[in-house]
Amino acid sequence: MVRYKKSEEKRKQILHAAFQALAAAGYDAVTLQTIADHAGVSKGVVHYYFASKEAVLVELLEWLTGKISARETAAVREQTTAAGKLAAYIDSAFAGPSKNRSFYRVYLDFLARASRIEAYKDINRRFYDSCAAISAEVLTLGQQEGIFVRELSPETTAPLIRALIDGCLIQWLMTGSDEDHTAFRDSCHAAVLKLLSI
Repeated sequence: MVRYKKSEEKRKQILHAAFQALAAAGYDAVTLQTIADHAGVSKGVVHYYFASKEAVLVELLEWLTGKISARETAAVREQTTAAGKLAAYIDSAFAGPSKNRSFYRVYLDFLARASRIEAYKDINRRFYDSCAAISAEVLTLGQQEGIFVRELSPETTAPLIRALIDGCLIQWLMTGSDEDHTAFRDSCHAAVLKLLSI
């Protein structure tokens, strides 16, 4: 049991190092050696846990999107009203300048390849299914509470909510300004409310 735990900890250390390497240098510049350097281990250790750079990156994308989905779902579940759930969802997505910058630098690299690499496409689809489930929960509750437009379909509206969130975060990333992060979050919240509200 102890050996298994150490093995899992080492895998997580390598995944975290891969994330740091991607955030710092970008997809094309990352190799097993740069991942090993960031992890403070030999290239052989990385190769022991992962057959290739691609294997590391597939697991990294799965780990990252799973972590974000879990965090956003937990934040929404703590709230009891549609307004509270929506605010919690957007606040959770706007995790902070440093976290958002690192994640979106890495995530945009993956998205650029998702149309050609089936594994990335599948992971991304599962991530957006999770996002759609959160958005649909918020919308449906708001419709029951009478604060969101009843005619809106969760199937077609839920993806738009995430599109607004990601769009605002990508636009913020392009500004390069930490000071603007809160303003983009607030604008995103206002835009989603405008989309949903009566």
